[in-house]
This record gives sequence, structure tokens and C-alpha cells, in this order.
Amino acid sequence: MPTNSKKKTQVTASPARRRELLDTAAEVFAAQGYNATTVRKIADRAGMLAGSLYYHFDSKESMLDEILSAFLDELWQGYDAVLAAGLGPRETIEALVTESFREIDRHRAAVAIYQKESRHLAAQPRFHYLTDSQQKFEKAWLGTLERGVSDQVFRPDLDIRLTYRFVRDTVWVAASWYRPGGQHSPEEIARQYLSMVLDGIAVRT
Repeated sequence: MPTNSKKKTQVTASPARRRELLDTAAEVFAAQGYNATTVRKIADRAGMLAGSLYYHFDSKESMLDEILSAFLDELWQGYDAVLAAGLGPRETIEALVTESFREIDRHRAAVAIYQKESRHLAAQPRFHYLTDSQQKFEKAWLGTLERGVSDQVFRPDLDIRLTYRFVRDTVWVAASWYRPGGQHSPEEIARQYLSMVLDGIAVRT
């Protein structure tokens, strides 16, 4: 843990530099895991001395907090807009999936960290918002699926919770292989994914 003297000598980095350092930290956290990552490893990747990193952040915990909260804040801006748009159940699912792939495109490393670390991090008071976000996320998806069954848009025999878990896991696992700037845009990946989930892959006869 850094000393109080380090905290007092922190300086405010430019927004661009701060973002660059957080992006670097996110990549290291995602690749090596939070516990195995040291401030020195982050500093080495950023091309600076470990002590210099303390001029910008008081701890690796603060860096992780900022990485995850920025990702979730942006995710919920998109999700809340979708949920407030008054779309039908199928259109809501389509929009939520598309927004999810866009967030993977913007915050791939943060998504990977969230998947690996959120369960044990949520037990810490500083990261309790991860539990709140997960509960809100589950409510949004389950509610949309239930509305789809009620409106006869989705099959009446649909297992709502199983479907939710399948969609949740198969969407977010894309962070393990997706690379920004690749052959397919996040919107194209979402379109292909939705086609498979909602319409199947077999030719209809």
C-alpha cells in the first residue's frame, strides 16, 4: 500500500495521459489477473518507473476501480437508453445485444477483467457496485424475456432463466477473442449472433 507521502505528491495527468495509463493497466490486469499484477508491471508496460505511476494513482486498486466503473457507467448509459425507448421485446433484445458488443469493442480488457474478477471483488466494500450492477443487469434481461413470452413474441415453453444465462455468457465471452479493428464491426457480429440465436442456423424446410 502506498504511503501517505505518495498520496500527497500525486499530480493530475491530462485526460489523454490518464486514459492511456488506465488502458495499459487494464491490459495487464486482463492478461495476468488482478492479484498477480503489481504496480511495477503496469509501470514497465507503460514505459515509466513504478514510483512515477504513484504520481497519477494512489494504488492499483484505484486504477482497477476507475477501469471498471468507467466501463459500467458507459454500459448503463447505453442500456438505459435502450430500455427507455419503448421497443418491443425482440427489438429490445436486439438492441441490448448490439450495445453489449459495442461495449466489448470499446472496453474489451475491462470486460475480461469483469468476467474474471467481479465475483471476489464484489465482496469488498469499494466494489460493492459490481453486485448492484449485476442485479440490475439480470432484472433488465429477465424482464425483457418475460415480456416477450407474455406478448407471444418468444416461445411459451422458453426457460427464461436458462435463456438469460446462455445469452449473457455467449455474448460476453466474446471479449476473450474479439479484437478491435478486426474484420467484423461490433454491429456485424451482433447481427450474426442475433440471427443464430433468434432464427437458428439450420435451413428451414
